[in-house]
Amino acid sequence: MANEEEWDLPDPDSILRSERKHEWISEPKYKRMFDQIENALQGVMGKGKFEWVDRRVFDQVFDRSTLLALHKLMEQGGIETIDYPIARGKEAHVFRASSTNGPLAVKIFHTTNAVFKGLAKYIDGDPRFSGLSRRHRELVNIWVRKEFRNLKRMRKSGLRVPEPIFSHKNVLVMEFIGEEGSPSPRLKDVEVDDPKSVFEDLLEIAAVIWQTCDLVHADLSEYNILWREGVPWVIDAGQAVTTRHPSAKEFLVRDVTRLTDWIGRQGHKVEVAESLVRVLDGPVPDLPALPSVG
Repeated sequence: MANEEEWDLPDPDSILRSERKHEWISEPKYKRMFDQIENALQGVMGKGKFEWVDRRVFDQVFDRSTLLALHKLMEQGGIETIDYPIARGKEAHVFRASSTNGPLAVKIFHTTNAVFKGLAKYIDGDPRFSGLSRRHRELVNIWVRKEFRNLKRMRKSGLRVPEPIFSHKNVLVMEFIGEEGSPSPRLKDVEVDDPKSVFEDLLEIAAVIWQTCDLVHADLSEYNILWREGVPWVIDAGQAVTTRHPSAKEFLVRDVTRLTDWIGRQGHKVEVAESLVRVLDGPVPDLPALPSVG
């Protein structure tokens, strides 16, 4: 179940504003669509068995475009229900969802202009996305496709990342990393028995991303690493860029610095320069692709 400590109850005025904001749902063509998926959204509307609800989350995340995207994904049979939030950030909320094949993670990217203002630098300069529209709505959709492709490439190279299953507009559906409905904790929130060994594993992951995947994660830290069954899993790959990006080495230095900062807090002093050489030029294993969970 999602952590309840941060989900405050809204005031009555926010409920009234929410109702006015979603008046479009009562329009006949949208009402038919919403009627088809309303039961599947019980969790995020506070009417189902999950009692976490914060109406502001519905306001922030489930606008018209997002509901239409979810309707399409549900029609295709990929998602049965959206249950409750498991993570949130500046760019997106992540929800635990249910499907016929078990739990899923559904990442819904926010569509407000302010959210993606600082993220164009991770798209501009990436040759895979050159020449595409820079209108805000399109930028969000590009970002989703970018994370999907980055995860695919990393997983094909044998890295422990969530399997991307499908995407549509601002919605990305992925493998759920966790047990019995609870997401795996972030590395920052766990105490590992052998941090030096974990650090070496993380440097190897960074090296495979750079040397084998031809990418740099660009936000690799204990906040974007989950701890599952005694090993680290990397998440949040939307900002990852190719090694041909003009800022690729700058992003790599930042990633390695954050990893050395983490191991430093575990009581082990490691030089950034030495770790950077390991990532750039050290040997990397030839890992088999991770099997599909679908």
